[in-house]
Amino acid sequence: MSEIKKTIALLTEQGLITEEGWARSPHWIYNRENINAPKWRIKEWDYYSVLSPDQEFGITFTTCDLGYVGLFAICFLDFKTKSFEQIDTLTFFPMGKLGFPLKNNEGNIKFSDAKVSLELDMKPGKRILRFSSPLLKAANGTKGIQGEIELSEPKDLESMNIATSWKENRNAFYYNTKINSMPASGGFVYGGKEYKFNPKQDLGALDWGRGVWTYKNRWYWSSASGYIDGKDFGFNLGYGFSDRTPASENVLIYDRKIHKLDEVQFHINTKNYLEPWKFTSNDNRLNLDFQPIVDRSSALNLLVMKSIQHQVFGKFSGTVVLDSGKKLEVKEFLGFAEDVLNWW
Repeated sequence: MSEIKKTIALLTEQGLITEEGWARSPHWIYNRENINAPKWRIKEWDYYSVLSPDQEFGITFTTCDLGYVGLFAICFLDFKTKSFEQIDTLTFFPMGKLGFPLKNNEGNIKFSDAKVSLELDMKPGKRILRFSSPLLKAANGTKGIQGEIELSEPKDLESMNIATSWKENRNAFYYNTKINSMPASGGFVYGGKEYKFNPKQDLGALDWGRGVWTYKNRWYWSSASGYIDGKDFGFNLGYGFSDRTPASENVLIYDRKIHKLDEVQFHINTKNYLEPWKFTSNDNRLNLDFQPIVDRSSALNLLVMKSIQHQVFGKFSGTVVLDSGKKLEVKEFLGFAEDVLNWW
């Protein structure tokens, strides 16, 4: 698989990826002006998850411009009660007008309507997430959430980056950065209760992407961040989306460094996503069992656009092997895995 180690433009003047592969840093420069597709086909998104294993809660933020629609969402997860509450809102035909940044570590995304207010402020070394909603309902019946979370990003923290295209249309492309293990501080008030993150225990993750997709896709993705023996550990696993012949996005992150895996497979009972899953790799370096806690399932049907999503949060246990051959034991490690089918 091709590892990119230099800064290069993402797209040629013809709209093709200059060099497909994966990288430990976001080496590709996203040149939106070279995209060879209508504006309504361009997808841009920033997704954050921040989880607290010890306190058994989490929160996620979705911001995306999908061309046809823009989607913004806040989701609170309660792992004690195995439940979630979500508020989301749509805006139609944004087609780049929302001003999503060209880089994943600088710029600002700001959106507000009667349902959701979100501001993502990205600066080198930190990310500040400001958010509120007067309508997000808590389990006790009260409404409203408001808070601010800061994620710190150490300079030496490596990330998973990938640029690939589709066999059936090489002008369709997927440029993605996933960052694990960002210490979280700050918090929020929800349901009359204050939730605070502890940066020594609680970590955030980012899924940042830009691209043009083919119409129908099904992808599998899993991510987790935490600590093993006092060192930060996380992983990003994914497949099924675009032609992965040049590279995969399967990595372990240990002590801030990437350890590259080859191909992985998710073993799921798709008739019941709350039954245990299993994760394996073709190089025998990953063998994990996954015990689901809550299925954040959703379905969207806007005629020309449809989506069926199962983002399942739970705990991973098993073993992984680093590039050095060192084996790590993973015990009840909080994270998520998803199976998503989209037509858009």
